[in-house]
Amino acid sequence: MQLLDWLILIGTLSFIVIYGYYKTTGSKNVKDYILGNNEAKWWTVGLSVMATQASAITFLSTPGQAFQDGMGFVQFYFGMPLAMIVICVTFIPIYHRLKVYTAYEFLENRFDQKTRSLAAILFLIQRGLAAGITIYAPAIILSSILGWNLKVLNVVIGLMVIIYTVSGGTRAVSVTHKQQMFVIMLGMFATFFLLLSYLPEGVNFSKALKIASAGDKMKIIDFSFDPANRYTLWSGLFGGFFLFLSYFGTDQSQVQRYLSAQSVRESRLGLLFNGIIKIPMQFFILLVGVMVFVFFQFNSSPLNFNPAANKAVENSEYAQQYSDLQIVYEQLEDKKKSLQHTYSNILESEASDVSKIKNQLVSVNQHEKEIRREAKELIRAANGSVETNDTDYVFIYFILNNLPVGLIGLLLAVIFSAAMSSTSSELNALASTTVMDIYKRNLKTEQSEAHFLAASRWFTVMWGMIAILFASFGTLFENLIQLVNIVGSIFYGTILGIFLIAFYIKSIKGATVFWAALIAESLIIALYFINVISYLWLNVVGVFLVILISLIIQKTLSKSIA
Repeated sequence: MQLLDWLILIGTLSFIVIYGYYKTTGSKNVKDYILGNNEAKWWTVGLSVMATQASAITFLSTPGQAFQDGMGFVQFYFGMPLAMIVICVTFIPIYHRLKVYTAYEFLENRFDQKTRSLAAILFLIQRGLAAGITIYAPAIILSSILGWNLKVLNVVIGLMVIIYTVSGGTRAVSVTHKQQMFVIMLGMFATFFLLLSYLPEGVNFSKALKIASAGDKMKIIDFSFDPANRYTLWSGLFGGFFLFLSYFGTDQSQVQRYLSAQSVRESRLGLLFNGIIKIPMQFFILLVGVMVFVFFQFNSSPLNFNPAANKAVENSEYAQQYSDLQIVYEQLEDKKKSLQHTYSNILESEASDVSKIKNQLVSVNQHEKEIRREAKELIRAANGSVETNDTDYVFIYFILNNLPVGLIGLLLAVIFSAAMSSTSSELNALASTTVMDIYKRNLKTEQSEAHFLAASRWFTVMWGMIAILFASFGTLFENLIQLVNIVGSIFYGTILGIFLIAFYIKSIKGATVFWAALIAESLIIALYFINVISYLWLNVVGVFLVILISLIIQKTLSKSIA
């Protein structure tokens, strides 16, 4: 990195932290701190909701996901617009009418205190883990690529977020989200257009898409019914629908964003804005990853994108085998580049060789995958603790090795900004839930507004420290964006089941739901470890398990547990 990159990176992050601190410092009471005094406009709500979901993982991992598996991941979001409509019709009016600080307050009104506490605790567990992941994700990758100390990075990211989140609460989160989303999208658009300019002469965007298609990267919709396939039209519509219904409807990190709006109308407009924009935004980010794939069809790429993995095997007894594999890989790359130039030159002609060359490219790409797999096995044999799955390293490798001076700093600022935007929302929501649903509700003595405002700030600091601690002991697991969604899917179905019963099945009582939720959550955890279905379906199964078990208990055992 050059001096200009450092100046842009430090300047951008400093501006966000300082602006957020001075713009919002001095909250007078708990309502001001948790709900921003209900002053947010719909566009602020929409951007804040979007920034909360769009963590650094989104911008590090999604392009790598597309590089590896293509555009199919976009199906994950197909259920979101439907979820937004249901939330706007059912959830938002009830939350606003009851004037709740958290979503879980509603559960005590409908059921009892222990059901409220259970839902709040499930949220605290999964969101506390997620907060650690959103700090750890950029830290581990930047640490590996740039050689920065991992623990220092975890602390730096965490402390930057804590400073302005503690100072201004919800308003600080919402205000900084607007700047962070601007930086994020500016960086992604700049990268996309640079990628187009890097394509060889004669290769336009249309040809690039055909080249990506030959690499099996442009399959957007999968109509298969195999429950083991993670991303299909059906898992996106049904599994995604329940996941997003729970995430946006019951997860305090999102609920708090639209509870801060001026009115029901502003909340609805903000959520609908997110529902409309999110799929095109994710499509675009995946497309950036596909263009990175096309770029590396004409340019050299490493055998493994994780520098730490390459270093580990090169300093081991498997170094010679890895070197031999590297030679085969480079020869295959030369062949691939030659075929790609030929393929792009004849794409728009009627030459009979188009199909033949395409088949050769398919064969070469398959061979490349096999060589990469062999390389991962050697790395794993050399050092089992080194991450061999390099999907999350693809985009940051491209940034650092191919972007011009200045833009590298901007893209690193994008990664840090995204990490900060998600983490600030999570810390804000974790503190609010802890204060309102656990601390205040179980405190036996009356306390002043000033006491609970101070408690909110101290719990924000506490959760920030816990998130940094989780990040310090984190580990990569498959693909980071999948890890966050897996963690959510283990808990979201159960939480959503509780809320759907509260909204729609009036005959079921609190004690019944409490025990049904505990049983259902135990079964979901077991299902995940048995690994018989894709994680997205855990959201569907969790919802129906809570409802079904509640109905059974209500009919047969309600008297004994009431």
